Amino acid sequence: MPQTWVVLLHGDEKAWETADEATRAAAYADHDAFSAACAERGHTIVGGHELASSSRAVVVRNDADEFTVTDGPYTETVEQLGGYYVVETDDVQDLARLVQTVLWPGDVAEIRPVA
Repeated sequence: MPQTWVVLLHGDEKAWETADEATRAAAYADHDAFSAACAERGHTIVGGHELASSSRAVVVRNDADEFTVTDGPYTETVEQLGGYYVVETDDVQDLARLVQTVLWPGDVAEIRPVA
């Protein structure tokens, strides 16, 4: 029975925000090809989305006796969570090889099983 995995895609938001239309179109084409390759190789994508800029995030923090709500990303790093896929597969190593096809230089993907 396939395991469900979440593929978390982290990258440089500034690179995406400053990319020209052709570069963005090529990136979307890479994601379309990734989706097609997943289907061909038995990985079932059951969900996922591109996320808006981390500058639009709201962070809720439990500071022992009180909760705080702040704007902006949780961490001040170049790499931010930019999107995710939810994938059912029996072969996470093959999925990891396919995920490499949608990463820009310097990007990172985390593939984590759903509990």
